[in-house]
Amino acid sequence: MLENVNIENIRNIGIMAHIDAGKTTTTERMLYYTGLTHRIGEVDDGTAVMDWMDQEKERGITITDAAITCYWKNHQINIIDTPGHVDFTIEVERALRVLDGAIAILCAVGGVEPQSETVWRQANMYHVPRLVYVNKMDRPGADLEGAIESITTKLSAPAYPINLPVGTEDEFKGVIDIIDEKMIIYDNSTLGFDFTECEIPADRKEEVYTARMSLLEKLAETNDIILEKVVNDKEIEPEIIRQALRDAVINLDVVPVLCGSSLRNKGVQKLLDAILYYLPAPTDLPPIKGYHPHTNQETSRELSDDSYFSGLAFKIESDPFVDKLVYLRIYSGTLEVKSQVLNPRTDRKERISKIFQMHSHNRKEIDKTSSGNIVSIVGIKEIQTGDTLCDAKHPIVYGQMKFPPQVIFAAVEPKTKDDELKMQDTLDKLKLEDPTFSVKQDEDTGQMIIGGMGELHLEVLIEKAKRNFNTHLNMGKPQVGYRETILKSAIAEYTFNQAIGGSAQYAEVELEVKPRARGKGCKFVSALEEDHPLSQHFINVINKAVMNSIDSGPIAGYPLNDIKVVLKGAKFSEDNSTELAFKIATGNALRAGLLKGNPVLLEPVMSVEIHTPEEYLGDVINEITQRGAQIEGIKDRPDIKIITAISPLSQMFGYSTTLRSLTQGRGFFMMHFADYRRLPEHREKAFLQKIKGLVY
Repeated sequence: MLENVNIENIRNIGIMAHIDAGKTTTTERMLYYTGLTHRIGEVDDGTAVMDWMDQEKERGITITDAAITCYWKNHQINIIDTPGHVDFTIEVERALRVLDGAIAILCAVGGVEPQSETVWRQANMYHVPRLVYVNKMDRPGADLEGAIESITTKLSAPAYPINLPVGTEDEFKGVIDIIDEKMIIYDNSTLGFDFTECEIPADRKEEVYTARMSLLEKLAETNDIILEKVVNDKEIEPEIIRQALRDAVINLDVVPVLCGSSLRNKGVQKLLDAILYYLPAPTDLPPIKGYHPHTNQETSRELSDDSYFSGLAFKIESDPFVDKLVYLRIYSGTLEVKSQVLNPRTDRKERISKIFQMHSHNRKEIDKTSSGNIVSIVGIKEIQTGDTLCDAKHPIVYGQMKFPPQVIFAAVEPKTKDDELKMQDTLDKLKLEDPTFSVKQDEDTGQMIIGGMGELHLEVLIEKAKRNFNTHLNMGKPQVGYRETILKSAIAEYTFNQAIGGSAQYAEVELEVKPRARGKGCKFVSALEEDHPLSQHFINVINKAVMNSIDSGPIAGYPLNDIKVVLKGAKFSEDNSTELAFKIATGNALRAGLLKGNPVLLEPVMSVEIHTPEEYLGDVINEITQRGAQIEGIKDRPDIKIITAISPLSQMFGYSTTLRSLTQGRGFFMMHFADYRRLPEHREKAFLQKIKGLVY
């Protein structure tokens, strides 16, 4: 372990990919080659360091972010291994929020797959510089050129290879580094720890020259030194290329592509080198911007130990030994045990009792940490994912994280009286850990309703309640999280003029409701003239009443989506108008307007990807179309067909069992939320009759 690593030598990176692309396998090799572990852990036999949860070992997938620190060539690399399954996409989202760079891992056979696109868009949103590592070059059908083409076409990313494979499929044995112009052959007897550098064979030199010149021409667009040397046909030293490429990666102008086979222990050392060469140190990025919690004025912090302390809490874990374990990215200043920090959201000062450097689920206690690092801390009483912690005398707030809506819900109940006593506390802890998990009590039935991103998500959390908190819960059949919206604009007004508790109450509100484009959300605006006598205070009361009312639509009480509410008019009495009167008038005017606006139900639809052997293709297509799915395409891979489709979530319950039956256990599928779409009228009528006994 290195002591007192300069911030310039720190790399905070995430590993992201589609499920089964080899993220955890690649990370395990990194830990082995950097000397952090002395044997290679494997996902398939449950020995992977990063997949430490029992459920991860049993299911063979990554469920939660795992943070770990390793060292390579006098640099400190803080790695976060993220899940590839779409039900746990929040883990990727919050990791990318605090990371400086990322490695996107693709399968050499599949190229860019659905979850690859999702995490790539997330990284775009946070402007995260990336490398691509094309894994599984030893697989039948491996195609580096095809993978790069899919990056260019599907992700619209400027992808350029910086190494090329030596051999294909079973004959894959190494890579050619096009920058150093060397061929690297890995030694199988040492699990790839040892390798030999040699000259590029004559029959590959033209291919390497073409790839090198393509990269140099791209770099010449933004680098004058490269441009001058290319134009004058001068030799370009590898160090100059690496610096130019580093600048281009940090500016998101180029995405370098490496290749290898992590399972066969080939190519990972070159990936480690690329992390140091091309991904940014914390100091390579601009000062992080935030705002002052009291004045709302924009402010920023330099990424330096000399700045005032600030950090972002991006993950929270309930721990039986230390209560809450808070994962913190330190953006500026230093943090010491027993120091006091401010949480601007709660306006509360908290004292840090312990600081840990994480090693997956194990941890090493340290006394102090500096800017640029990712650590976990203990001692914070009241905190949420996305909270800023900072110097109390120099407060700052960084932007809050945004989380996707829950699309699936289920009722839960305790199995025993003892479980009943613990249920609420357990669900609250799970909700604190996972912002995409919701808990609420049905006012009519008294049932506890939980919500999440998919069936697997809820199953994992119910199992976690049992294993981590010894709370046994029964979960009912999952239900779809519908939404409501309107199809046309409408205007409605309501006058409230009654006595309450012996006091006269008066307010009159006129609202216009308008449909918005799908995905735009709900919005309130005031169209009152500037000289209108209604006070800003009452306008704010109306605004708040509108936003509180959108949680329950007029058809079946589902949340409203994509509407605009415009305050057109209002009347008040100097003596009798109150907040309560305006709240009641607003709620009734809004409901009347929504009913006049032709309200309809929306249902979540999912992007579905089904993998099936070719002999079952017809049966699988027939079955999925009977569920109301729309087939979007069919792709060929060696010995397998991949069907992409759009399907209502309500029709996909139980599909895993059906698909296994149709394909004799050889098929599998993945899906993720795509959009909300109008529920067809015949299904809407049947649904409303079922839940309310209404004919609609």
